[in-house]
Amino acid sequence: MLLAGLEALLVLAIGVAIPLVPLTIVWAAHFGFGIDWLVFWRASVDVWLLGHGVDVTFTLDPLLAEALGMPGAAEPVWVTVALLGFSLLTVLLGVRAGRRIADAGHRVLGGATAVVVFAAASLGIAATALHAAARPSLTQAVILPAAVFGAGLVIGMARVARSGTPDPAARRLRDWLDDRPLEVRAGIAAAFRAGTGAVALTVAVASVLVAGLFVTGFADMIGLYEALHTEVVGGLALTAGQLSILPNLVVWAVAWLVGPGFALGVGSYVSPVGTALGPIPALPVFGALPTGDSAFGFAGVLVPVVAAFLAGVAVRPALARALGGVGPLVVAGVALGAGVVAGALLGFLAAASGGSAGPGRLAVVGPDPVVVALVAAAEVAVAVGIGLAAASRLPSRERESVARR
Repeated sequence: MLLAGLEALLVLAIGVAIPLVPLTIVWAAHFGFGIDWLVFWRASVDVWLLGHGVDVTFTLDPLLAEALGMPGAAEPVWVTVALLGFSLLTVLLGVRAGRRIADAGHRVLGGATAVVVFAAASLGIAATALHAAARPSLTQAVILPAAVFGAGLVIGMARVARSGTPDPAARRLRDWLDDRPLEVRAGIAAAFRAGTGAVALTVAVASVLVAGLFVTGFADMIGLYEALHTEVVGGLALTAGQLSILPNLVVWAVAWLVGPGFALGVGSYVSPVGTALGPIPALPVFGALPTGDSAFGFAGVLVPVVAAFLAGVAVRPALARALGGVGPLVVAGVALGAGVVAGALLGFLAAASGGSAGPGRLAVVGPDPVVVALVAAAEVAVAVGIGLAAASRLPSRERESVARR
């Protein structure tokens, strides 16, 4: 239990230290220790909490709001968009912690202890960040970061269980699955693999697309850096902050490939049909965004379709071996299941990557999760069905090659 608690505290400390270290450098080098350091501590905690989906309410000082003279400047602003880089880091560190806890034995008790300690520590640092200008949700601070960490723990423990002796809970789950009809087990497994495979391939292509946009938009990004006059220390802190939204950009690129695209403010859209952007924050990373219409934009929609087709071709050999043949009803059931899996995954990612990023038109940022989920489910279901049907016509040697892959 002690090891589990220490692992949880270490993961949280690493996450908070990532924004705290550069902000502390800014405090020392730029402000000359002239500002209370607690301001930067609270900012670091708020950033870390935002990275795990915790809503933070920002309120300007009444005198500053009056001086600005902007309508609604004194009204509270809810920021709900998650900086997914921190969530990804917590999951990865949680996987490592889960493996260490599982190797030490007492997986269930150790995992529960780690999650409870993480939730308590998250609540504790959130309480230290409460301020009239920025107030995180304490309820969400208890639940959401612990849920992200817990997901990593489960993955890490599951990897250890597959390579060693499973714990009693895993053994009972496996026995329950073995009692299900063979057709149900094989169909569910094939649908899950096809759906997750299609999503993984699409995310991989989206990552390459984002990297390509950074290369082609490098000059515009550098121009924005120069316009902000951040100097070296401020530029490093700004770059570190932009790295936290890199997973968000990949998810937005996935939404673009699926078709619905995403928004960067009320009334704006970035999709294969075209791009219409109003005033957006002067973050250098946004200099890589495409502008105007693209004659080949619709070609991007082929990416999730082709990915799902390949996933359908890849899962058919194992499905055929398990069932002794794949009939039309099986093809339809697996294709529908794969569409549900892919739609649920991409809808969840779209919901996590978007939200409110500020006042006014910035209250709507990111893709529409419902539309992304529905469109992705339809695309994947149809393409997986075609892939399953087409795989039956492959030559025997080609089928064996696909099965080996």
